[in-house]
Amino acid sequence: MSYSTEQIRNVALAGHPGAGKTTLFEALLHAGGAVQTAGTIERGSTVSDFDPIEKQRGHSLDCAIASIDHGTAPNPLVHLNLIDTPGYPDFRGPTLSALAAVETLAVVVDADTGVQYGTRRMMDHAKARGLCRAIVVNKIDHDGADVARVLNDIRETFGAECLPLNLPADGGKRVVDCFGNAGGDSDLGSVGEWHQKIIDQVVEINETVMEHYLDLGEGGLSGQELHDAFEQCLREGHLVPVLFCSARSGAGIAELLDTAERLFPHPGEANPPPFAKGVGEDAQPIAATPDPKAHVIADVFKIVNDPFVGKLGVFRVYQGTVRKDTQLFVDDGKKPFKVGHLFKLKGKDHVEIEQAVPGDIAAVAKVDELHFDAVLHDSHDEDHIHLAPLNFPRPMFGLAVEAASKGQEQKLSNALHKLAEEDPCFHVEHETETNETVIRGLSDLHLRINLDRLKDKYGVEVQSRPPRIAYRETVAGKADGHHRHKKQTGGAGQFGEVFLRIEPLPRGGGFEFVDEVKGGTIPGQFLPAVEKGVRQVLHDGAVAGYPIQDVRVVVYDGKYHSVDSKEVAFVAAGKKAFLDAIGKARPQVLEPIVDLEVNAPEQHMGDISGGLASKRARINGTDSLRGGEIVVRAQVPLSELEGYAAELKSVTAGRGHYSLDFSHYEPVPGTVQQKLVEAYKPRHEED
Repeated sequence: MSYSTEQIRNVALAGHPGAGKTTLFEALLHAGGAVQTAGTIERGSTVSDFDPIEKQRGHSLDCAIASIDHGTAPNPLVHLNLIDTPGYPDFRGPTLSALAAVETLAVVVDADTGVQYGTRRMMDHAKARGLCRAIVVNKIDHDGADVARVLNDIRETFGAECLPLNLPADGGKRVVDCFGNAGGDSDLGSVGEWHQKIIDQVVEINETVMEHYLDLGEGGLSGQELHDAFEQCLREGHLVPVLFCSARSGAGIAELLDTAERLFPHPGEANPPPFAKGVGEDAQPIAATPDPKAHVIADVFKIVNDPFVGKLGVFRVYQGTVRKDTQLFVDDGKKPFKVGHLFKLKGKDHVEIEQAVPGDIAAVAKVDELHFDAVLHDSHDEDHIHLAPLNFPRPMFGLAVEAASKGQEQKLSNALHKLAEEDPCFHVEHETETNETVIRGLSDLHLRINLDRLKDKYGVEVQSRPPRIAYRETVAGKADGHHRHKKQTGGAGQFGEVFLRIEPLPRGGGFEFVDEVKGGTIPGQFLPAVEKGVRQVLHDGAVAGYPIQDVRVVVYDGKYHSVDSKEVAFVAAGKKAFLDAIGKARPQVLEPIVDLEVNAPEQHMGDISGGLASKRARINGTDSLRGGEIVVRAQVPLSELEGYAAELKSVTAGRGHYSLDFSHYEPVPGTVQQKLVEAYKPRHEED
């Protein structure tokens, strides 16, 4: 079936755990005719939760994509791409990845529990990305639903621009339109009152529409004027539509689908995607226009390693048309690949298609060069183009892993690489200091799920243990360092002498190497060797064996010998001079501090606060949520959180959960630094 960019809508469903996103996803597919019967989580029959581990646990762990071709005369056909995303903060990587593929984020709120922290988080991410936002209040027919309070909480939390396009009626058994209707009653009172608020909000965004409205009243506005003003409101965040429904009973589902078709923006109407050409300060914004005849520009936002079709790259087309047999480049690659097969996704199923126009979501298989955030294009004119990176949380949880059986090391390495390709918040590192393979994720649960996948999907069992904490070293003061390297072993010797100065940079400043040598006391060809020696110390550490950061090194003097000076001599001199300066500059060991958020029943507040206090935590505040839940926000040294998952589970009878984001590095207490220094055993001593 063919369609144009103007007929496409891309919508991701996000929100806190348990809000009913997957059930809503199924209900929309059913209402749109994409499935004959809506699946259920209880039966394990949903389109989106097809992974065996998802079925076992009863909640989404990854994004799932499906499409609806729907339209009722006289309205044209609409092709709606829906993305169901995980709710748990442990699996934010796939959720945030979906933001790169859609124009609209629909944040789902539970009518029982209302606005939760996950709701706020996703609304903030979508706003920062320039997406149109909508809020869907689900479960309006539940006994515990308090839709009036939920709507009030939404408007208090996110602003008066949050206005209902429809309202529940008859105790949540149906909904009534308050955008197109000026009269009637609902469970939340007069429809006309909310209708007037929406019209006032919409018309004030555009001066011409406002003038027509003031002169002629609402009846004098054309449907196109209202539609265009509504689109502008969505793009600029001047209006956040609130829609009510019950995914279980079907109340409001047809109306939600109709709203997505009529009022959500198509790819040509939404805010332009943040593409740039070049790197660093030289990068310049470019416009990717949804022109089907232009050069292809597409972005890979999801990688799936499928056991049957191999690596699958799921991409969003921003410009041009991708057809079967198209030749595409990956990033700045010189050799293109041929699109042998082009697919649309329907959960786990792949449906072959002939082409993907601007705005559409499609997939291509068996291309090894594909990776997350790769840009696909069909002309070298589009080399060096990239999409603005998403703000992913830094994975701070770690486990050192090794194959449980000898001979499985390469199989483990390959499997870990595939898992890391699929999740931008799952990292695999090799720690040279301890020769450990360390996996890092957003939580203990995040890592355990991936260990389950290693076993179930790739047949690899591992042994795991806590890894070393990612400490760093720096200096607190300024100091000079000097070393003369001189060796004479018969024949030509080695000679190099270096004077340098070091000083601390602001936290997060990284490393700077500055050449202030005058008069050629160190010839220019030897300065890279000096920097090489300095960087060896940066990597290996000076006092406790951890990488050094936030330091500026200024080389200002030295000596050389016309015969004996060699690169190796200045590498050694630079290294020893740097070590000499560090010893005088009040070296410090830094530890990672994380932002911790704990969600738990409020009766456990005392136990949680007391436990955090014993971990050198700074509690920054608490929020009360509906249903007797609290959120505790704190900053804690990562080293203190080993075993915290089990501790929290014990304290809250399994009802508490938490998430981490990296915050910053700061100096460890003196007693901790002393222990780390004493435990450091250099791998070898320099001659």
